[in-house]
Amino acid sequence: MYIHNFSDKQTILNTFIAEMRDVNIQKDSMRFRRNIERIGEILGYELSKTLSYKPTTITTPLGICELETINNDVVLCSILRAGVPLHNGLLNYFDKAENAFISAYRHHKEKPENFEIIVEYLACPNLENKTLILADPMLATGQSMVATFEALKPFGTPKNIHLVSVIAAQEGIDFIENYFEKDTHLWVATVDEKLNEKGYIIPGLGDAGDLAFGEKLQN
Repeated sequence: MYIHNFSDKQTILNTFIAEMRDVNIQKDSMRFRRNIERIGEILGYELSKTLSYKPTTITTPLGICELETINNDVVLCSILRAGVPLHNGLLNYFDKAENAFISAYRHHKEKPENFEIIVEYLACPNLENKTLILADPMLATGQSMVATFEALKPFGTPKNIHLVSVIAAQEGIDFIENYFEKDTHLWVATVDEKLNEKGYIIPGLGDAGDLAFGEKLQN
């Protein structure tokens, strides 16, 4: 797997991550959503450098212009609900992309650390020979990413796969690296050191879905 980790670079991404982590600033849900969206835009731009391009002729008011435009059929897929702002950020740049949405949540068993990923809702176009961008802001254990891709398999085999996350735990990266093909790309703004006993990223930032859209009654 090609891992593009931007945490070791001095960029504006660090400012957005800092605001998302800060216990005072992150209480502003609109700002929290916007920061995720902006990170999606930046990672989408970096991702675009790896895509294929084709010569295109453009007619301007004053003449003819030759340039290169994207030659990939892109499908954006986000994991609800925390993935919506990240999806929007990517869609701001890949505005002609097709879109897929999937719900995946943790179902805890007897112990908090024991859970399985439940997929209940899925809307997806044909993926055959297309470029799939799978977005999930928090890559913790990696199980949600894998469960999502398994649910997408009946819709076709993508030509390229790009995984996009805001914060990842190294354990989650190791897990998906053993699952996805070697030519898969992972784009992540920052990588944290570990997971706690419940499988949440430490230091992380809390529950991204709750911070973006409000607390939920379900556990």
